[in-house]
Amino acid sequence: MSDAVTRVLVLCTANAARSQIAEALFVTIGGTRVDVASAGSNPGAGPHPLAVAVLAERGIAWHDRTSKGIDSMIDRQWDLVITVCDNAREACPVIPGSRMLHWGLPDPADAGIEAFRDVAAELERRIRLLLVDLQPGP
Repeated sequence: MSDAVTRVLVLCTANAARSQIAEALFVTIGGTRVDVASAGSNPGAGPHPLAVAVLAERGIAWHDRTSKGIDSMIDRQWDLVITVCDNAREACPVIPGSRMLHWGLPDPADAGIEAFRDVAAELERRIRLLLVDLQPGP
């Protein structure tokens, strides 16, 4: 992708754990190279408390965020749409002009803080690799 700023949308079911963590990591790691948002196919009330805690461990304040629905993001132009759960992949509408990626990750919501840490570590790994890929060529 040749634009200086890559527009990234991250989707999961409730927009409470995986997609919120991914959005926070994209913002933190990608800085001004990305314009990122997250949403859910069936949004909940806000980020899961353990997602907020894991982000806080990484120095990222995320407690004031809300969950958003896919419908609120559909009209925007996205370069890249990443689904981070199988349910969101199934529910994701076609967004013309967007490259689609699927990063199926386990839902940490009922598994405890270690599961959230594992998901955050895996998301960080994938995001760092993707950002290298998105750098404009010479």
